[in-house]
Amino acid sequence: MTVARTVELEGHIIDSGTMGHCFGVVMDMGGEFEVEEFEVGRHKHAETYCRMTVMADTEEDLRAILHELNQQGATVADPRDATLEPAPEDGVVPIDFYSTTNHPTYVRVDGEWVEVADPEMDCALVVERGDPADPQGTGDAGEGDGEPRVSTKVLNAVEEGDLVVTGETGIRVEPPERPRDGGGSFGFMQGGVSSERPSESLIEEIADEMREVQAEDGNVLAVCGPAIVHAGGRDALADLVGAGYVDALSAGNGFAVHDLERDLYGTSLGVDTENLEHPREGHKHHIYTISEIVRLGGIEEAVEAGVVDEGVMYECVANDVPFVLAGSIRDDGPLPDTITDSIEAQNAIREQAHEADLVLMLSTLLHSVAVGNCLPSTTKTVCVDINPATVTQLLDRGSAQAIGMVTDIGTFIPMLRDELLE
Repeated sequence: MTVARTVELEGHIIDSGTMGHCFGVVMDMGGEFEVEEFEVGRHKHAETYCRMTVMADTEEDLRAILHELNQQGATVADPRDATLEPAPEDGVVPIDFYSTTNHPTYVRVDGEWVEVADPEMDCALVVERGDPADPQGTGDAGEGDGEPRVSTKVLNAVEEGDLVVTGETGIRVEPPERPRDGGGSFGFMQGGVSSERPSESLIEEIADEMREVQAEDGNVLAVCGPAIVHAGGRDALADLVGAGYVDALSAGNGFAVHDLERDLYGTSLGVDTENLEHPREGHKHHIYTISEIVRLGGIEEAVEAGVVDEGVMYECVANDVPFVLAGSIRDDGPLPDTITDSIEAQNAIREQAHEADLVLMLSTLLHSVAVGNCLPSTTKTVCVDINPATVTQLLDRGSAQAIGMVTDIGTFIPMLRDELLE
């Protein structure tokens, strides 16, 4: 005896490969499918519609298949409202809670599709029905006449009594689709990784996007690794911050320390970045730098005192560009500005990510993945690193919207600066 459900796919599902992928998911997971209706879009902007019955041996098998199809944008036909269960304790979600993707998502509540605020991967979906006298929507205190709201919550932020979405019913996911003509922003490397050198045409595409974001009063977030300083891209990045092309910066303690060390001692990790010589006791410069900033009270205080007068962190302070420095177990010091509580750092990064319209991930694996985890799939993202593993891991982790460039960061940033400023 088999069990079955009918699902629907709609959009540019042929061009993007979504339909074929969904067929493959069903077969790979031991199920079967039967296409009931299939209407192909007959002109450039027309969408394709597919309705199919999915069959499996058990309810559990079918549920697993439907979950995977849901992640690809398939919707159960004739949907019912989402199933809601209260969280039993703070930080504890119900069994079979729905784990989110970073794609635009809608939840059916009281017969209406409600868009999820701030989509983010690996979170729970929490529903608020909007009645201030009955915030959990039990119906005991009022009529619940407020508009329902659905948002993502990381598991540690879930509170006892929160109404958490469980199962797959009443959930619709809309993965971004590849443009049919391959054009639009970033069409030069749509959906993949480029290992070519940063040619002028590639830089122009990214620079044009940054200009557009700036013109629309949007937000460009730069995610920075220490290699920027080591490889000679620091001054160019500082110029971009000073010129207003970077609206927020996310990094670790190491990036800030090496940037400040370059200003105070002319070295990065004890190496002169101009002539690559090793000054006497240069290996101590980074810890001397930390000590000096701690003594002054922080980066902003060091700038105000005139001790720090150039570099990326200086430009951030001088131009009121907010920055988040997230600490790690490896940090020396750390600097007073570094957030050492990992949950607090995640929340600070999450706020930056939700405000970003364009993200530049510049030669840092851990921070690129951390920020990528918080980004909706609709946020344009460029990841640049000399190590191909950084780019591919980001894409494999779920940030499928990212454009990857495998190249030297010390070449990329100066070329981008020249394109934007000269």
